[in-house]
Amino acid sequence: MNVAAVVAALAVGLFTGALFTFLRLPLPAPPALPGVVAILGIYVGYVGMERLGWGFDLLDALGF
Repeated sequence: MNVAAVVAALAVGLFTGALFTFLRLPLPAPPALPGVVAILGIYVGYVGMERLGWGFDLLDALGF
C-alpha cells in the first residue's frame, strides 16, 4: 500500500468535506455509519475478488 496515496486521499476527503460544509451543500456520501460500512464492504469485496483472480472484463465482453 502506498502511504503517500492514502494520506493524499485523506487530505482531499477532508478538504472536500470542509468545502461542502462551507458552501452548505449536502455531503456526496452516506451520512450514516451503515452507508460508510457498505462502501468499505464494496472495497473489501473488490480487493478480495482481485486477489483471487476471479471475474471477467464485462466491458470487453460487451464490445466497448
